[in-house]
Amino acid sequence: MKRNSFVAALSVAVAATFSVGFVNITPKVIYGEDNRVDVYQVQRSDIREIADSTVALIPKSSLVPGAEGKIKIHAKIYGKQMNLCSSEPFFDQPAAANCSGSLVGEDLIATAGHCISSSDCAKYAFVFGYRMIDERRAPLSVAEEDVYSCKEIVAREYTREQDYALVRLDRPVRGHRVLTLQTTPVEAGDDIYVVGHPSGLPTKIADGAKVRSQNGAYFQANLDTYGGNSGSAVFNARTNEVVGILVRGAQDFVYDRENKCTVSNRCSDEGCRGEDVTNISYIVKALQQ
Repeated sequence: MKRNSFVAALSVAVAATFSVGFVNITPKVIYGEDNRVDVYQVQRSDIREIADSTVALIPKSSLVPGAEGKIKIHAKIYGKQMNLCSSEPFFDQPAAANCSGSLVGEDLIATAGHCISSSDCAKYAFVFGYRMIDERRAPLSVAEEDVYSCKEIVAREYTREQDYALVRLDRPVRGHRVLTLQTTPVEAGDDIYVVGHPSGLPTKIADGAKVRSQNGAYFQANLDTYGGNSGSAVFNARTNEVVGILVRGAQDFVYDRENKCTVSNRCSDEGCRGEDVTNISYIVKALQQ
């Protein structure tokens, strides 16, 4: 993909010195240039505000009450956990999230259907603000008020084509804005970007992507996403409206036999199968019921 337009050239260069991972059942991949960047690198205030409405789905077993109203997050180091080559981006960052989600109502989160169900609703925390503070400081804890629980599953489908869930939280969200949803489907060639937690990492933003095809239930695109991005909101790059939910894609990693470590799977912008994104219309309908 083209260079990330949300950051300065220097910021992109810094971003290329890290990488993180958490295995998920629906892998993704890098297309062209790796456009993933941390929130602190983004120059545009509107994009940072959108990222502030993203949640990480983290097992409650990984969260421990801390001092002064903080919740500690226990996470493994991405590069070591995945036996990555040292050249992989975000190698030293922590990986805590299983999936991603976004705020679409006062107390409602949109995510992927395979990320959560009624049987494991109580097992996950929905955490705002799981992001890098700067180049070196990782989110080892978050404010207690930014940690929410699942109250109920309002709507959910997980089939071959449809993969989405609408989750009601235990209380209304404060300090984060509700995202705007696009009411018309995207078309081939539309410019898009994604915000979420690739491989369980702190929040990443990746732009420079395009819609490849529209299939009705979902569309395909060349987004730079990984397992952990499942449930991530995908945005119209022109309007910043949510157009879909990232759900599946090509293989994340391949093994480097010469160096005996793992590296990101890379495809051309037009190559590989593409990433599948559930159309946001399913969430729009669920919100109207």
